[in-house]
Amino acid sequence: MSQQPFPVSDIRSTSRRLVRELGFMGGDFAGTDLPPSAVHALIEIETCPNITARDLGKLLRLEKSSVSRMLRKLVLSGDVREETDEEDSRIKRLRLTGKGQEKVGAIHGFANRQVSDALTQLTSADAHTILQGLRLYADALGDRTDTVAPSIEIQEGYRPGIIARITQMHALYYARTSGFGQRFESVVAEGLAAFCNRLESPKNAIWVAMRGQEIIGSVAIDGEDLGADIAHLRWFIVDDGVRGGGVGRRLLETALAFVDERGFAETHLWTFNGLLAARHLYEAHGFACVEEHPGSQWGSEVLEQRFVRPRPE
Repeated sequence: MSQQPFPVSDIRSTSRRLVRELGFMGGDFAGTDLPPSAVHALIEIETCPNITARDLGKLLRLEKSSVSRMLRKLVLSGDVREETDEEDSRIKRLRLTGKGQEKVGAIHGFANRQVSDALTQLTSADAHTILQGLRLYADALGDRTDTVAPSIEIQEGYRPGIIARITQMHALYYARTSGFGQRFESVVAEGLAAFCNRLESPKNAIWVAMRGQEIIGSVAIDGEDLGADIAHLRWFIVDDGVRGGGVGRRLLETALAFVDERGFAETHLWTFNGLLAARHLYEAHGFACVEEHPGSQWGSEVLEQRFVRPRPE
């Protein structure tokens, strides 16, 4: 571990600048006439429909009286509605109204443009460095409290945004590590879209790792495109911010359990030389490299590899 002193002053200075650049110091926020706390409340109510005022207060780190005043204004403005809990009439659950949903949509649009405009001045690698750094810092700050980070769950099946998100993870990762571009991204998107149209087949399945509402990893088994008794492991990737934390192992083991349950004779996958962590994971789960050859179809020269896993005895 480095013995250099922590750059506390520099981090504090940069944090103050970040807060100012994001507009927290003004009266209005995120293109609305609302203060930051109300904007955050609307976003969290959208993310967690039926959340209670108490849970919202914990999430936003606000006192009960502050939450009550804020929610009263949002209800009066027609952005939020309170509904009595079906099992406990003392509990009020919160949902966005149609007006509130429109307002949150505008907030997302404003924030997405704000972040995108900044990222256009950076490289893809820089963008991922920022993401990882912000996550590390937020997690470190969170460790001072009793706030529990969202658990990561493996979920099966299609969901809105799955094709775009999985394609994005592949495009960004392989652009950085292998220099792939538009051709590779298009092939991933086209193949994944076509596969999702075949998910009704009992031979096919797709899983994603979810952290809250965010897809942070994926894997699929295509039991049709390589012929009888061969499972094709496809679109296996984990987001940079969680790589190395065991998410990939959970995804792979979920997919292989499906393969073995369906009785496939072999599982095949294609990858590229140099992805050592992935190779170790494959080999630890019974895969062996049976073929490799140079290829440049993706826009840069790589050594393509095929791994095969026979059905366990």
